[in-house]
Amino acid sequence: MSLNNQLGSLWQWLLNFFTKGHPRSLEAKKNIMVSLFIKGASIAIGLILVPLTIHYVNPSQYGIWVTLSSMVAWISFFDIGFTHGLRNRFAEAKANGNKELARTYISTTYYYIGIIFIVLWILLIIVTQFINWYKLLNVPASMEKELTVLVMLIFSYFCLQFIFRIINTILIADQKSAKASLIDMLGQLFSLLIIFILTKTTRGSLLYLALAIGIAPTLILILSNFFFFNTAYKEYKPSLSYVKKRYAKDIMSLGMRFFVLQIAAIIQFESILFLIAHYFKPEQVTPYSIAYKYFFTLQMIFTILLSPLWSGVTDAYNSGDMDWIKNAIKKYLIILAPFILLGAIMLAVSGVVYDIWVGKEVVYVKFSLSLLCYIYFSVTMFASIFVSVINGIGALRIQFFSSLVTPVLFLSLSIILIKQFHFGVESILLSSIVSNVFGYIIAPVQVYNIFYKKSEARIWYR
Repeated sequence: MSLNNQLGSLWQWLLNFFTKGHPRSLEAKKNIMVSLFIKGASIAIGLILVPLTIHYVNPSQYGIWVTLSSMVAWISFFDIGFTHGLRNRFAEAKANGNKELARTYISTTYYYIGIIFIVLWILLIIVTQFINWYKLLNVPASMEKELTVLVMLIFSYFCLQFIFRIINTILIADQKSAKASLIDMLGQLFSLLIIFILTKTTRGSLLYLALAIGIAPTLILILSNFFFFNTAYKEYKPSLSYVKKRYAKDIMSLGMRFFVLQIAAIIQFESILFLIAHYFKPEQVTPYSIAYKYFFTLQMIFTILLSPLWSGVTDAYNSGDMDWIKNAIKKYLIILAPFILLGAIMLAVSGVVYDIWVGKEVVYVKFSLSLLCYIYFSVTMFASIFVSVINGIGALRIQFFSSLVTPVLFLSLSIILIKQFHFGVESILLSSIVSNVFGYIIAPVQVYNIFYKKSEARIWYR
């Protein structure tokens, strides 16, 4: 076959891939392709931000910054499941052609999330004054005032972002994940530009860093809300007249289950950096964070491909299209294989990449940390396929009860490995892998019983 014929065949295959198939699948494919380019830019920006930020402050201050940002993320569970509940309810209402109901869900979510996080912000600003952050983070007392102001800044922009990030939930629920990715990427890009300017004009400062990383994404989110609700989503624009208390309960009936799952995830994943800083030193957060970000690029790309699955499953399940769901699971498992292989290659060259990326003289990352990060993300990507399907159909009871055990198992195992066996930072990653048993064992079993075995046992469907 000639080169022209080969190119012609490839072009025809690509054309068919993006123009033929189920409308639900076509929408997902288009969003995935655009998201890949956008997330590719986000990954590049994120990778540039790490060495730029470390050199702007220093490895110890960077560790403090990453730890505090992680700890502040704990307050996200105060949304009590509203955003996750909205994602399913909005997708269901739109699939049924009920625009009035969809607008009611959006308006009600904005209203209650706004109240929750405004009140929470006021309380956090007050409470912050009475916490000895320098003791909590194991840093010199001379940093007390700086840390207090830093925490207040992080709290402020986090609460604002959580309110206005609802637009991302709506876009993802509507299978427009590429647009949600674009919003995040623009926020990152402007933060990068501001930090670059700071490196040329100011001395390293945690406070300036907080402003640079916080202000730009917050403004982008606010502007995105105004843009989308005056254009493509004008008919869903939030309005006080559409706020209905009874629909808040409807969102929360599903959302409360997601709320418990959020708490479990936050306790497990967001406490990792605090445990490292508390039981070791803030400097130890930096090598962990670098290894984590390096392998996280794999999951970021996989998440782009996976992002349409949740809402697609919700739509397909409500339409009775079980074949679409089974085909989607099969395709995602096939897609996962090259990611696992690529991760192994990344592991093999990780030492060289770290040296080029941040400099060996700045931070040293042990191979054991890289190995455990690779295993952790491989397991997480596999689990995310089945968890997305379960979340999409709202069959959360088994996941709910598993989530009550997961954080207890994680914290207990981490402390035992640190105090009794002196495993070091690696013990926390190992505990994360072991405790995530629902995702890579129980969730696949549940999906098998629902879609393949068609079990009559009600527990799988609840």
